Amino acid sequence: MQNILIIEDEKNLARFIELELNHEGYNTTVTADGRSGLESALSQNWDAILLDLMLPELNGMEVCRRIRQANKTIPIIMITARDSVLDRVSGLDSGADDYIVKPFAIEELLARLRSLFRRIDAINSNELTTLTFKDLEVELESCIVKKQGKIIGLTKREFDLLVIFMSNINIVLTREVLLNKVWGYSTGVETNVVDVYVRYLRNKIDDQVNESYIRTVRGTGYVMR
Repeated sequence: MQNILIIEDEKNLARFIELELNHEGYNTTVTADGRSGLESALSQNWDAILLDLMLPELNGMEVCRRIRQANKTIPIIMITARDSVLDRVSGLDSGADDYIVKPFAIEELLARLRSLFRRIDAINSNELTTLTFKDLEVELESCIVKKQGKIIGLTKREFDLLVIFMSNINIVLTREVLLNKVWGYSTGVETNVVDVYVRYLRNKIDDQVNESYIRTVRGTGYVMR
């Protein structure tokens, strides 16, 4: 049975989510502020965290950032009423794996959770533990990326995006495909978020001498070749 931490200060919403997840067979724990939520996130083992953005004591962005600083790879779905592209990018860039906007249907939240767990299972069952392309090397189990033997620091989202590219060398991937593969669903986040993260990734893996590992295919998407 999977254990899910709910960090949400709206009591009615937290209770509603808790009951629905329990009905689906998940174990749940609820905390009502960012500080106690962070403490629970770091001190116990969780299969996923549902994290509100606007929290007392410590906001969701900071909670997420500190979880990732502690090298915790727990899947995090950020829950918020703020739905601008900038807010979504900020939430994802802080280390969240997914983003859902209030008000939402519980069926959508459950689908997001199932998608996260499917991706984790797929990675865990992959017999290939290392991907290589030119002078890049990705260690899937340890989530370490190296270029010419030197470690490159990537966020979880950047890492997932790089894995998709390196698993599909010479295959052109549309923005919609990348959105679906990396974010786990095809709607809800604008495709320009993909462009933002490709730019982040290029800034970290490219150099000023050679052509970018990730090429833009005008009007279509991107390809690594």
